[in-house]
Amino acid sequence: MTANLSITLTLLLIEDDDGDAFLVEELLKEAEAPPRIFRARSLREAKEKLTEHIQCVLVDLTLPDANRLEALEEVLELAPHAAVLVLTGLRDVHVGVAAVQAGAQDYLVKQDVDARLLARAIRYAMERKRADLAHLALLQAELTAKENARLEGALLPDALLRTDAIEHVTRYLPGSGGTLAGDFYDTVQTPDGSVHVVIGDVCGHGPDEAALGVALRIAWRTLVLAGQTDENMLRTLDALLRAERQAPEIFTTLCTATIAPDLRYARMHVIGHPPPVLVRGGSVEAVCDTPSGPPLGIFPDAEWRVIDVPLGEDWTMMLYTDGLIEAAVGEPDGEIGVDGLVELVRARGDIDLDRLITHVGTLSDDLAVILLRRRRA
Repeated sequence: MTANLSITLTLLLIEDDDGDAFLVEELLKEAEAPPRIFRARSLREAKEKLTEHIQCVLVDLTLPDANRLEALEEVLELAPHAAVLVLTGLRDVHVGVAAVQAGAQDYLVKQDVDARLLARAIRYAMERKRADLAHLALLQAELTAKENARLEGALLPDALLRTDAIEHVTRYLPGSGGTLAGDFYDTVQTPDGSVHVVIGDVCGHGPDEAALGVALRIAWRTLVLAGQTDENMLRTLDALLRAERQAPEIFTTLCTATIAPDLRYARMHVIGHPPPVLVRGGSVEAVCDTPSGPPLGIFPDAEWRVIDVPLGEDWTMMLYTDGLIEAAVGEPDGEIGVDGLVELVRARGDIDLDRLITHVGTLSDDLAVILLRRRRA
């Protein structure tokens, strides 16, 4: 009966006995699509041939340089992508069972092998391997999702803002790629009544960048609560970034604001970051004279000047990452930009975050936004 192997496979046969190897090769010639067979007579020789192109391995457990499960363990380590079947003698059936428990997809008793059984065993082994790999991928995806959720929670914490005088609204949306990024924000009120806010963006995407964002956010909060809100705080964050980043080209943009206890003015640092948008007394504009210096991690001797911003009695302030102004509007390669963002807010007279985010279109990057609004008495 013709063996049912309808797709051509690349197979490695690890067998030192020429007679047994000849039998396997002849039986596989009867398959509908005979596999490409490579032969190794020892484990050492197999190591040279176990490439990523090998889809299935038939391995004898009695090799000249490896015995019993030792050979299997080596093969499983060298070819985690391939289905593995064990060849065993009639007296070694219990060893075959142990081999399956150790990670092989199946075992074959040499004396019982025929073309139909061999083809079926290979086909089933391939399917079991696909199922195993799919299960591992699912577990990895679940673990990654949990880790991403944990990191995202650390990037976007519950704010330490305990005042009824300011409305505090935040939003975070992942970009179209769905990869975890390093956008972060935080808000803290210190005992003197000042409100401190930060929003930052670590360049790049991935868990390393996200972890760096978490470290910078926690460091910022610690420094602010310790009374450090001036250029010394920025230099400390810059030093932390340089010490913790995985590559020298990694940098971070940052925007910080300290709102005075009377809520009438703010002191800002816009560190290579998009300027905040202010609504004051009915007028809408981006904060002028920005940026106040280069991003963190670029120049070791960088200096950052303070931007003093009068707020008045009635104001709304929006800090955001560049995902908002890089969103596509109209044409696929069009970006809203800072001017476009200001015009959108100006057209409505105030900032409604949900309507604004919906209006700007498709996000190409992660988006984080903080909105602070002085509540009317």
